[in-house]
Amino acid sequence: MKRIGVLVSGGGTNLQSIIDAVSQGKVAAEIGVVVSNKPGAYALERAALHHIPSRVVDHRQYQSVMEFTRAILEIMKENKIDLICLAGFLRILDRLLVDAYPNRILNIHPALLPAFGGKGMYGHHVHEAVIVSGAKFSGATVHLVTAETDVGPIVVQDTVAVDDADTPESLAAKVLQVEHRVYPQAIRLVLEDRIIIDGLRVKLKPGSH
Repeated sequence: MKRIGVLVSGGGTNLQSIIDAVSQGKVAAEIGVVVSNKPGAYALERAALHHIPSRVVDHRQYQSVMEFTRAILEIMKENKIDLICLAGFLRILDRLLVDAYPNRILNIHPALLPAFGGKGMYGHHVHEAVIVSGAKFSGATVHLVTAETDVGPIVVQDTVAVDDADTPESLAAKVLQVEHRVYPQAIRLVLEDRIIIDGLRVKLKPGSH
């Protein structure tokens, strides 16, 4: 059984979507550990409710990003994690983790990358930027994590229409529904080795869906 490690910073709704997908048999894996950089994150309560081990690695307790990342990496190794999923994890990590888990770290972003990604593009900032831009569509992107922020190969994307009456809050709610649908799908594709990575393009192997 493959083991997933989930990194969280907040409420953990995407963590919940992964928990649900695992419990429903849609993802053939188990969640080995949940790690949060924030001691009071509600995601930790979600983990406890489902009897999933959790750890807090408070970034404020470390003098460098590398030390913070190394602490997380040690936890992943201790728990024999095969795939790391960033689920609303709001800290930049050192490439140490990417080097240890090449093409085995996924992130979900609340927009259609490569647009509206990069430094400062998280949460409501993303949805505000999408609306201001006049874009007619937004959505969610699950991508493989590389040393650069939000530019890794895209595994799954899906869209929502941006309506004239949308606010950042209403758009966020629509995008979140997409996030909860596509993240388990991407996890399954990676864990079952159904993808071929060709530069920045991810192709499905014949017969995969």
